[in-house]
Amino acid sequence: MGRYVVRRLLQMIPVFIGATLLIFLMVNVMGDPVAGLCGDRECDPATAAQLRHEFGLDQPVWQQYLTYMGNVFTGDFGTAFNGQPVTELMGTAFPVTIRLTIIAILFEIVVGIVLGVVTGLRRGRPIDTGVLLLTLVVISVPTFVTGLILQLLLGVKWGWIDPAVSSDALFGELIVPGLVLASVSLAYVTRLTRTSIAENRRSDYVRTAIAKGLPRHRVITRHLLRNSLIPVVTFIGTDIGALMGGAIVTERIFNIHGVGYQLYQGILRQNTQTVVGFVTVLVLVFLVANLLVDLLYAVLDPRIRYA
Repeated sequence: MGRYVVRRLLQMIPVFIGATLLIFLMVNVMGDPVAGLCGDRECDPATAAQLRHEFGLDQPVWQQYLTYMGNVFTGDFGTAFNGQPVTELMGTAFPVTIRLTIIAILFEIVVGIVLGVVTGLRRGRPIDTGVLLLTLVVISVPTFVTGLILQLLLGVKWGWIDPAVSSDALFGELIVPGLVLASVSLAYVTRLTRTSIAENRRSDYVRTAIAKGLPRHRVITRHLLRNSLIPVVTFIGTDIGALMGGAIVTERIFNIHGVGYQLYQGILRQNTQTVVGFVTVLVLVFLVANLLVDLLYAVLDPRIRYA
């Protein structure tokens, strides 16, 4: 196991470099960031040259990337165009989005897996058909529509929640936004768990456990569920980074100043340092989540061993 972890960590290095290089190149072709600094009026040549030199934009792109990566390994993600260090923006944005992501993941795990197990054990019955139709509707409706409807009904019409989240963004305020963020993924987790449970239910090891006279709950939890959760864990693990990076719509609807909000502002203002810095951290989140998912395989299925 230890050798496998070391090998995976070494494999993450070229993946991280390649991903950050691709992001850096893509962000640098978005447009002229200096033009965004000057607002509606065009910068005069002297001011534009000074700003380019100040932010290192007058250097070749490859040199800008090497300088940026060298600073990243020392904990310096650059400075936003408003003069605020990107690390300060991360310090305020990531805790909020992490809380939002935790709530979304809990919805996926608890609601998604429970519904998947129930429908998988009752395949073809009315409850199975009803849940399948409901998940299909959730997948079909865009997230911004779901968010706006819940905000209108729960926040404006009925007054059960505040339409906008406060600056503190406490866990209680993030329940509805977390549900909106997790809605599509929750539907996929439900359908994936249902399919996996229904397929493994016909396996030989399940029939053997039943023939041995084991209680039904033990057959489901100890044998059927553990093996059925492998594809579900894979999906949830890769979904963690996607939820954190894809929360732009949800955070905009509920006025949450998290990672999605900062990415939106960075793209809107062509603030390359902010966009590249936040996406670099999200790449690390993806890589670590994938490593943890691979390690969980051996916990769920004892037959899986890593050399």
